[in-house]
Amino acid sequence: MSAMDVVSVPAIPRDDGPVFRAPWEAQAFAMAVLLHQRGAFTWPEWSSRLADEIAAATARGEADDGRRYYRHWLATLEGLIDEKGIVPDSERRARYEAWAEAARTTPHGKPIVLPGR
Repeated sequence: MSAMDVVSVPAIPRDDGPVFRAPWEAQAFAMAVLLHQRGAFTWPEWSSRLADEIAAATARGEADDGRRYYRHWLATLEGLIDEKGIVPDSERRARYEAWAEAARTTPHGKPIVLPGR
């Protein structure tokens, strides 16, 4: 996918380029683009899965106002990673648990840091 492809993707919140409300949104965006570039999935496959995720959210009654766009992006990314076995399930679970523990034990207002990072 070229930079022009990213610019032409509809519904991405944008100003002069994609707009991210939080660092995790930019990271999820970058991971999806990188995995595509490395051949983990095609862009049409990605687009179709993202459209399905957004449609499912709409069916659940979620407003399609752009605020949840990158949550859909992340859910799509997680689904493809799981489906294609890109990250072993045990490793994904261990990282999720490490992040959850770090979040629980980090004082409010402080950055969450994983042990060993």
